[in-house]
Amino acid sequence: MSVIVTDSGFGTDDWTNGFVAREDAPTTGDYCIDLPSDTAPETLAQLTNAPMIRIDFPSFADGRGFTLAAMLRRAGFKGRLRAKGHVIADQYAMARRSGFDEVEIDETLAARQPENQWLFRAKWQSHDYQARVRG
Repeated sequence: MSVIVTDSGFGTDDWTNGFVAREDAPTTGDYCIDLPSDTAPETLAQLTNAPMIRIDFPSFADGRGFTLAAMLRRAGFKGRLRAKGHVIADQYAMARRSGFDEVEIDETLAARQPENQWLFRAKWQSHDYQARVRG
């Protein structure tokens, strides 16, 4: 079972419409496209009408998902954007800044990094160097 992390803390997954690979995505309806971290950036513009996109993080050291999220948002994606996999609490602020709405982690990671560690980073908009320089 997965744990969904948002600025409010831990929650359960409320997405009930399943997940599909990009090539299996329907043209209409509620669907979520699963993207691997090695998705070619030039193909992202085709995905901006999807209701939800979930980007895989195969390792916490693999930051390509952050780049894909930022590129999707710059291309006009307005849907729900979820990071899935090996994202750690220390990376939550980066995930939010790059455009993710939420992070999906497994129960093992949630036990190792409890909710308070994620909530500590939930004020991601005010805890960056630019805010400190401006303020």
